[in-house]
Amino acid sequence: MLCSFSSRLYRGIRYYSTYKNLIVKNVDDCKEILLIGLNRSTKRNAVNHETALELYEAFLNYENDSKSKIAIIHGHDSDSFCAGYDLTEVSIKFKMDYDKHAPAPMGPSRMFLSKPLIASIKGYAVAGGLELSLIADLRVSERSSKFGVYCRRFGVPLIDGGTVRLPRLIGLSRALDMIISGRTVNADEALSIGLINRLVEDGQSLSESIKLAKQLLKFPYQCMNTDRLSAYYSMNHTMDDSLKNEYENGIKIIEKESIQGAKRFVQGEGRGGMEIK
Repeated sequence: MLCSFSSRLYRGIRYYSTYKNLIVKNVDDCKEILLIGLNRSTKRNAVNHETALELYEAFLNYENDSKSKIAIIHGHDSDSFCAGYDLTEVSIKFKMDYDKHAPAPMGPSRMFLSKPLIASIKGYAVAGGLELSLIADLRVSERSSKFGVYCRRFGVPLIDGGTVRLPRLIGLSRALDMIISGRTVNADEALSIGLINRLVEDGQSLSESIKLAKQLLKFPYQCMNTDRLSAYYSMNHTMDDSLKNEYENGIKIIEKESIQGAKRFVQGEGRGGMEIK
Protein backbone atom coordinates (compact mmCIF):
# COMPACT_ATOMS: atom_id res chain seq x y z
CA MET A 1 0.00 0.00 0.00
CA LEU A 2 1.10 3.54 -0.59
CA CYS A 3 1.76 5.42 2.62
CA SER A 4 1.08 9.13 2.35
CA PHE A 5 0.36 11.63 5.10
CA SER A 6 -2.33 14.29 5.00
CA SER A 7 -0.74 17.72 4.73
CA ARG A 8 -3.48 19.31 6.80
CA LEU A 9 -2.22 17.37 9.80
CA TYR A 10 1.02 19.29 10.00
CA ARG A 11 0.20 22.57 8.26
CA GLY A 12 -3.04 23.10 10.11
CA ILE A 13 -3.33 21.03 13.26
CA ARG A 14 -6.59 19.23 13.92
CA TYR A 15 -7.39 18.78 17.59
CA TYR A 16 -9.32 15.67 18.61
CA SER A 17 -10.84 15.19 22.04
CA THR A 18 -10.69 11.41 21.52
CA TYR A 19 -8.50 9.01 19.57
CA LYS A 20 -9.17 5.56 18.21
CA ASN A 21 -5.76 4.07 19.01
CA LEU A 22 -4.55 6.26 21.88
CA ILE A 23 -5.62 7.18 25.39
CA VAL A 24 -4.52 10.77 26.00
CA LYS A 25 -5.24 12.44 29.32
CA ASN A 26 -3.71 14.51 32.10
CA VAL A 27 -2.76 12.97 35.45
CA ASP A 28 -5.69 13.49 37.82
CA ASP A 29 -3.73 15.12 40.64
CA CYS A 30 -1.25 16.95 38.41
CA LYS A 31 -2.71 18.51 35.27
CA GLU A 32 0.77 19.60 34.15
CA ILE A 33 1.63 15.97 33.31
CA LEU A 34 0.17 14.54 30.09
CA LEU A 35 -0.16 10.79 29.50
CA ILE A 36 -0.04 9.53 25.91
CA GLY A 37 -0.99 5.85 25.93
CA LEU A 38 -0.75 3.50 22.96
CA ASN A 39 -3.99 1.53 22.92
CA ARG A 40 -3.61 -1.42 20.52
CA SER A 41 -3.15 -4.19 23.06
CA THR A 42 -4.18 -6.97 20.66
CA LYS A 43 -1.22 -5.94 18.46
CA ARG A 44 1.22 -5.41 21.33
CA ASN A 45 0.80 -1.71 20.56
CA ALA A 46 2.34 -2.05 17.10
CA VAL A 47 1.83 1.20 15.22
CA ASN A 48 -0.14 1.20 11.99
CA HIS A 49 -0.60 4.17 9.65
CA GLU A 50 -3.67 5.45 11.49
CA THR A 51 -1.95 5.23 14.88
CA ALA A 52 1.12 7.03 13.52
CA LEU A 53 -1.05 9.97 12.47
CA GLU A 54 -2.74 10.04 15.87
CA LEU A 55 0.60 9.92 17.69
CA TYR A 56 1.95 12.75 15.59
CA GLU A 57 -1.10 14.86 16.35
CA ALA A 58 -0.98 14.06 20.08
CA PHE A 59 2.65 15.18 20.24
CA LEU A 60 1.88 18.36 18.31
CA ASN A 61 -0.95 19.11 20.72
CA TYR A 62 1.41 18.58 23.67
CA GLU A 63 4.00 20.84 22.08
CA ASN A 64 1.42 23.62 21.70
CA ASP A 65 -0.31 23.14 25.07
CA SER A 66 1.14 25.64 27.54
CA LYS A 67 -0.54 23.89 30.48
CA SER A 68 1.16 20.51 29.95
CA LYS A 69 4.79 20.70 31.15
CA ILE A 70 5.90 17.06 30.90
CA ALA A 71 4.52 14.18 28.81
CA ILE A 72 4.78 10.44 29.38
CA ILE A 73 4.37 7.97 26.52
CA HIS A 74 3.41 4.43 27.57
CA GLY A 75 1.61 1.29 26.54
CA HIS A 76 -1.95 1.51 27.84
CA ASP A 77 -3.41 -1.72 29.24
CA SER A 78 -0.94 -3.92 27.39
CA ASP A 79 1.96 -6.26 28.07
CA SER A 80 4.16 -4.20 25.74
CA PHE A 81 5.30 -0.62 25.29
CA CYS A 82 5.40 -0.99 21.50
CA ALA A 83 6.31 -3.90 19.25
CA GLY A 84 7.23 -1.61 16.35
CA TYR A 85 5.46 -0.89 13.09
CA ASP A 86 2.54 -3.14 12.22
CA LEU A 87 4.10 -5.37 9.55
CA THR A 88 0.68 -6.28 8.18
CA GLU A 89 0.77 -2.82 6.55
CA VAL A 90 4.23 -3.19 5.04
CA SER A 91 4.57 -4.34 1.43
CA ILE A 92 6.80 -3.72 -1.58
CA LYS A 93 4.61 -0.70 -2.35
CA PHE A 94 5.38 1.01 0.97
CA LYS A 95 6.74 4.41 -0.01
CA MET A 96 7.02 7.78 1.65
CA ASP A 97 9.06 10.82 0.69
CA TYR A 98 11.11 12.36 3.47
CA ASP A 99 9.74 15.58 4.92
CA LYS A 100 11.04 16.64 8.33
CA HIS A 101 7.86 18.60 8.95
CA ALA A 102 5.58 15.63 8.23
CA PRO A 103 4.79 12.52 10.28
CA ALA A 104 7.30 9.68 10.07
CA PRO A 105 6.21 6.02 9.73
CA MET A 106 5.97 5.77 13.55
CA GLY A 107 4.44 9.25 13.78
CA PRO A 108 6.42 11.74 15.90
CA SER A 109 9.88 10.15 15.51
CA ARG A 110 11.34 13.09 13.53
CA MET A 111 10.18 15.62 16.09
CA PHE A 112 12.34 17.42 18.62
CA LEU A 113 10.18 18.57 21.49
CA SER A 114 10.75 21.83 23.33
CA LYS A 115 9.49 20.19 26.55
CA PRO A 116 10.48 17.01 28.42
CA LEU A 117 9.21 13.56 27.47
CA ILE A 118 9.46 10.37 29.54
CA ALA A 119 8.99 6.89 28.10
CA SER A 120 7.38 4.41 30.49
CA ILE A 121 8.38 0.96 29.25
CA LYS A 122 7.03 -2.48 30.04
CA GLY A 123 7.35 -5.59 27.94
CA TYR A 124 8.69 -5.17 24.43
CA ALA A 125 10.20 -1.93 23.10
CA VAL A 126 11.54 -3.29 19.85
CA ALA A 127 12.10 -2.23 16.23
CA GLY A 128 10.05 0.94 15.69
CA GLY A 129 8.99 0.74 19.34
CA LEU A 130 12.62 1.07 20.36
CA GLU A 131 12.92 4.06 18.02
CA LEU A 132 9.81 5.60 19.56
CA SER A 133 11.31 5.29 23.05
CA LEU A 134 14.47 7.08 21.88
CA ILE A 135 12.52 10.29 21.33
CA ALA A 136 12.16 10.58 25.11
CA ASP A 137 14.63 12.38 27.36
CA LEU A 138 14.32 9.70 30.05
CA ARG A 139 13.26 6.05 29.92
CA VAL A 140 11.78 4.21 32.91
CA SER A 141 11.75 0.46 32.33
CA GLU A 142 10.35 -2.55 34.12
CA ARG A 143 12.71 -5.39 34.95
CA SER A 144 11.15 -7.84 32.46
CA SER A 145 11.25 -5.42 29.51
CA LYS A 146 13.02 -6.36 26.29
CA PHE A 147 14.76 -4.11 23.76
CA GLY A 148 16.07 -4.88 20.31
CA VAL A 149 16.22 -4.08 16.61
CA TYR A 150 13.95 -7.01 15.82
CA CYS A 151 13.12 -5.60 12.39
CA ARG A 152 16.63 -6.80 11.41
CA ARG A 153 15.20 -10.31 11.28
CA PHE A 154 12.64 -9.38 8.61
CA GLY A 155 14.63 -7.07 6.37
CA VAL A 156 12.94 -3.90 7.59
CA PRO A 157 15.37 -0.96 8.05
CA LEU A 158 15.38 1.62 10.81
CA ILE A 159 13.83 4.76 9.27
CA ASP A 160 12.46 6.41 12.42
CA GLY A 161 15.71 7.76 13.83
CA GLY A 162 17.12 4.56 15.29
CA THR A 163 20.48 4.75 13.51
CA VAL A 164 20.73 8.43 14.47
CA ARG A 165 19.58 8.55 18.09
CA LEU A 166 20.85 5.19 19.36
CA PRO A 167 24.59 5.88 18.70
CA ARG A 168 24.26 9.31 20.32
CA LEU A 169 22.64 7.77 23.35
CA ILE A 170 24.76 4.68 24.04
CA GLY A 171 27.80 5.16 21.77
CA LEU A 172 28.57 3.85 18.30
CA SER A 173 30.05 0.48 19.28
CA ARG A 174 27.14 -0.57 21.48
CA ALA A 175 24.61 0.82 19.02
CA LEU A 176 26.15 -1.14 16.15
CA ASP A 177 25.98 -4.31 18.24
CA MET A 178 22.23 -3.83 18.61
CA ILE A 179 21.62 -2.57 15.08
CA ILE A 180 23.61 -5.25 13.24
CA SER A 181 22.77 -8.27 15.38
CA GLY A 182 19.10 -7.62 16.11
CA ARG A 183 19.63 -9.41 19.42
CA THR A 184 17.52 -9.00 22.54
CA VAL A 185 18.79 -6.61 25.22
CA ASN A 186 17.28 -7.19 28.64
CA ALA A 187 16.53 -4.40 31.10
CA ASP A 188 19.61 -4.98 33.27
CA GLU A 189 21.92 -4.61 30.28
CA ALA A 190 19.88 -1.66 29.01
CA LEU A 191 20.51 0.11 32.32
CA SER A 192 24.22 -0.68 32.28
CA ILE A 193 24.74 0.79 28.79
CA GLY A 194 22.59 3.87 29.36
CA LEU A 195 19.71 2.84 27.14
CA ILE A 196 17.34 3.32 30.08
CA ASN A 197 17.60 5.69 33.05
CA ARG A 198 15.52 3.97 35.72
CA LEU A 199 14.88 0.27 36.37
CA VAL A 200 11.75 -0.58 38.37
CA GLU A 201 9.84 -3.69 39.33
CA ASP A 202 7.21 -5.08 36.98
CA GLY A 203 3.92 -3.23 37.08
CA GLN A 204 5.47 0.00 38.36
CA SER A 205 6.78 1.74 35.24
CA LEU A 206 3.89 4.17 34.80
CA SER A 207 3.52 5.05 38.48
CA GLU A 208 7.28 5.57 38.78
CA SER A 209 7.29 7.68 35.60
CA ILE A 210 4.57 9.89 37.03
CA LYS A 211 6.52 10.13 40.29
CA LEU A 212 9.63 11.15 38.33
CA ALA A 213 7.68 13.77 36.37
CA LYS A 214 6.35 15.24 39.62
CA GLN A 215 9.91 15.38 40.99
CA LEU A 216 11.07 17.31 37.93
CA LEU A 217 8.26 19.80 38.41
CA LYS A 218 9.35 20.56 41.99
CA PHE A 219 12.25 22.71 40.77
CA PRO A 220 12.00 25.90 38.63
CA TYR A 221 10.76 24.72 35.24
CA GLN A 222 12.30 27.25 32.84
CA CYS A 223 15.78 26.76 34.27
CA MET A 224 15.53 22.97 33.99
CA ASN A 225 14.24 23.10 30.43
CA THR A 226 16.82 25.69 29.32
CA ASP A 227 19.63 23.43 30.54
CA ARG A 228 17.96 20.46 28.84
CA LEU A 229 17.84 22.26 25.49
CA SER A 230 21.44 23.44 25.89
CA ALA A 231 22.61 19.85 26.37
CA TYR A 232 20.91 18.81 23.12
CA TYR A 233 22.37 21.81 21.30
CA SER A 234 25.89 20.83 22.35
CA MET A 235 25.52 17.43 20.68
CA ASN A 236 25.41 19.05 17.24
CA HIS A 237 27.62 22.14 17.55
CA THR A 238 31.22 23.08 18.35
CA MET A 239 32.43 23.69 21.89
CA ASP A 240 32.62 27.46 21.30
CA ASP A 241 29.12 27.63 19.83
CA SER A 242 27.74 25.47 22.63
CA LEU A 243 29.32 27.56 25.39
CA LYS A 244 27.98 30.73 23.78
CA ASN A 245 24.50 29.22 23.44
CA GLU A 246 24.57 28.00 27.05
CA TYR A 247 25.43 31.45 28.35
CA GLU A 248 23.06 33.45 26.15
CA ASN A 249 20.06 31.32 27.05
CA GLY A 250 21.04 30.73 30.66
CA ILE A 251 21.50 34.44 31.42
CA LYS A 252 17.84 35.02 30.51
CA ILE A 253 16.81 32.76 33.38
CA ILE A 254 18.65 34.77 36.05
CA GLU A 255 15.91 37.36 36.49
CA LYS A 256 13.09 34.90 35.85
CA GLU A 257 14.01 32.19 38.36
CA SER A 258 17.56 32.44 39.72
CA ILE A 259 17.18 35.57 41.86
CA GLN A 260 14.15 34.14 43.63
CA GLY A 261 15.97 30.83 44.09
CA ALA A 262 19.02 32.55 45.55
CA LYS A 263 16.80 34.36 48.05
CA ARG A 264 15.31 31.05 49.19
CA PHE A 265 18.81 29.61 49.64
CA VAL A 266 19.96 32.62 51.69
CA GLN A 267 16.90 32.17 53.88
CA GLY A 268 18.06 28.63 54.67
CA GLU A 269 16.29 26.42 52.14
CA GLY A 270 18.42 23.57 50.82
CA ARG A 271 21.38 24.08 53.16
CA GLY A 272 23.40 20.88 53.46
CA GLY A 273 21.91 19.37 50.32
CA MET A 274 18.47 19.06 48.79
CA GLU A 275 16.74 15.77 48.21
CA ILE A 276 13.86 15.39 45.78
CA LYS A 277 11.19 13.35 47.51
